[in-house]
Amino acid sequence: MEWVFDLYREPLRKASGIKKGEPDAEAMKGAFKQALDEGSIKVLVQEPWMGTIRFKTLAVHKATSDEAEKLFRNPMEYLRGKYGGGKYKINFYHGMNFMATKNFKPEGEPLWRDLPEFDEEL
Repeated sequence: MEWVFDLYREPLRKASGIKKGEPDAEAMKGAFKQALDEGSIKVLVQEPWMGTIRFKTLAVHKATSDEAEKLFRNPMEYLRGKYGGGKYKINFYHGMNFMATKNFKPEGEPLWRDLPEFDEEL
C-alpha cells in the first residue's frame, strides 16, 4: 500500500500547513488513515467515444473496502483479472475532494468493453 501513501503524501503535507520540512511521520500516518476511512476510489478506463476518448467509470469503492485492498495490494494483477487489458485511471477522493490519480496499463483482452458504465447515482 506504499504506492497509495505516496500519492497522498503531497496533499496531506499541504493540508498540514507545514511550508518547510516534513510533517511528523505519525501525524502523516494518522492523516492518511483518516483520509482512507473517509475516502473512496474510482476505477475508470479509457475508451474511444464519438471520435474522441472518454473515461468510462467501471466501479466506485470505499477506500477501506475489500475490493480497494485487493487493488492496493497489486493493481496490475487486480485490473487485469477483473477488467482485462486497457488504459486505466484510478482516482482517489477524500469525501468529495479529489486527492490523486494513478494510471495503469495492463496487457490482455479488454474484458471491460461489455460492462455497463457504473451508475454513480445509485
